Amino acid sequence: MGSQDVKLLSFWVSPYGKRVEWALKLKGVEYEYVEEDITNKSSLLLELNPVSKKVPVLVHDQKAIAESFIILEYIDETWKQYPLLPQHPYQRAIARFWAISAEQKLGKVVWVAMCTIGDEREKSLKEAREVMDKIEEEIKGKKFFGGDNIGYLDIALGWISYWLPVWEEVGSIQIIDPLKYSATTAWMTNFLSHPVIKDSLPPRDKMLVYYHNARNKRASTHHGLLKV
Repeated sequence: MGSQDVKLLSFWVSPYGKRVEWALKLKGVEYEYVEEDITNKSSLLLELNPVSKKVPVLVHDQKAIAESFIILEYIDETWKQYPLLPQHPYQRAIARFWAISAEQKLGKVVWVAMCTIGDEREKSLKEAREVMDKIEEEIKGKKFFGGDNIGYLDIALGWISYWLPVWEEVGSIQIIDPLKYSATTAWMTNFLSHPVIKDSLPPRDKMLVYYHNARNKRASTHHGLLKV
């Protein structure tokens, strides 16, 4: 499978796009990477993903697939080496549940906490920590959510390990207390030290600048987290 058969349209700081990159790299699939400017979307992106007009978009054999979780499942079904989702239907369902829950319940409130002050910030931080309590229980006693190896849920929640600390710094907030969330903190270290992950992270200093700017632009709204 040559890289000409697989193309990924993404944006350097997008945690959505990174999920797809990680999955392809873990499976050893060659691909062509196409960097998109999300402030000036290319005609190719608009043509390939006319519904949401967002990255990432995976193109395989000239067919386009959008939405990162759907792309992850497509990759897992297409290339059988290094399975990402658990084999058991119940475990697969649980992995999907946590992936979506973290996106909807944690990602959004972290953005609000980062961009607001006062009561609104405190309410958002409380909600974020409640989700983290549940994630902590889920990872306890395991190296990865997928067991001994990085799996679907690790990739889906990977943004917590690298993006979330950046957002904490930008917003002067703390969600992940290393003492309270020791299992999650250990997972973050394990995840970030994996060669595939470590070698494909965006530069942290550049991320800080990007998200400081994003915070300033979006401080008056509660939308925008991960909308890249």
